[in-house]
Amino acid sequence: MISPTREDWPTKRLRFMTQRGLSESQRRLLAQASQVTFLPMEAIGEKGELDLSGVRDIEDVRTGYTQFFDGDVVVAKITPCFENGKGALIRGTLQGLGFGTTELHVLTPTADLDGRFLYYITASATFRRLGEAGMTGAAGQKRVPESFIRDYPTVVPPLSQQCAIADYLDREVTRLDALVAAKERVLGLLAEKRRALITQAIIRGLDSRTLLRDSGISWLGKIPANWEIRRVAWLFRERDERGAPNLPLLEVSINTGVVLREFSEERIESTAADFNSYKVARRGDIVFNKMRMWQGAVGVAPQDGLVSPDYVVAAPTGPLLPEYAGLLFRTETFSAECARRSHGIVWDRLRLYWESFREIEVPLPSTEVQAAIAAYISKETAKLDSIRSVTDRTIGLLKERRAALIAEAVTGQIDVRTVA
Repeated sequence: MISPTREDWPTKRLRFMTQRGLSESQRRLLAQASQVTFLPMEAIGEKGELDLSGVRDIEDVRTGYTQFFDGDVVVAKITPCFENGKGALIRGTLQGLGFGTTELHVLTPTADLDGRFLYYITASATFRRLGEAGMTGAAGQKRVPESFIRDYPTVVPPLSQQCAIADYLDREVTRLDALVAAKERVLGLLAEKRRALITQAIIRGLDSRTLLRDSGISWLGKIPANWEIRRVAWLFRERDERGAPNLPLLEVSINTGVVLREFSEERIESTAADFNSYKVARRGDIVFNKMRMWQGAVGVAPQDGLVSPDYVVAAPTGPLLPEYAGLLFRTETFSAECARRSHGIVWDRLRLYWESFREIEVPLPSTEVQAAIAAYISKETAKLDSIRSVTDRTIGLLKERRAALIAEAVTGQIDVRTVA
């Protein structure tokens, strides 16, 4: 380990390490180019990755876009792209130059500054934290000013040491990113296993030896032979109860079902006058968001509460247990059936109304079987969720290590010659 403020490493502002204006070689590239790489913001990753597949005629992008060349470092200037780490070292563009979104700062390193080292400076947590604090503009449109970029101070080792640091970070960051990617694949497999486990139990039951029969319903397929089929209207009635403004607020989440809604005190005060129009959902009721039912925005009310007037509340009237119904209605196959019955011109505006929901036919096991299925799913998903939680923590630690490694290396807190 060496001191982060090494006496032989001067501290300079980025304005003295980057150049402005075009070189003769860059002018020639511009004069000769016919097509160029084009980078919208979505083509720039949060870990330095680039999608260089976009190509435009140069005459279409000469004005109104940001120009850059191979060897430049780009940094997103607008929120939340800057905070999320969007930026990259430009390499491999068509004909050596490109154009992109105007929401980029472009840094051209001088001859005594390694481009990779410059990128890692801009990717460091300190750079991003201070840049976020220095943003200007209205909420949602805040941007990092150019003055912050140009005046940002950083220690500058000799060029050979910059290259050594960049080599070290290239290697270590790639290794950490590969570990994160592997853990994220595990999360994907866990989520897939969780969905399959629930669907299998809800629609096929718990005994793999049970005789199955064709339900005659396309979305449902085969079900245990002793299960019945019933329309939703036979099992639920629509509840449209209002005028209980003192009940707590509930909301429907695609990820978690029906949960208690959290507001700041200011938000509660500003909306209190509207609560008389909110619908009442009683504990055990099924609640769904009309516009997001096809995405799984449905669940069981955990307590009496108020929900948006644009939600549908279904009160159980038959032998379908709420805990079983809540799981059934959140399966992908049921969501697909809801999408088929929803109304709207475009996908993101589809609405499922009570009149369509009530006509859906669903499986009806005995209440004893429903309770057993719900208990089994609760037990098995708890195991999977525990593994997911540990994996999430591991990913968080790896990302923290990645950020710390970059910060330590570019400021000289790691002597890469001794750890290589």
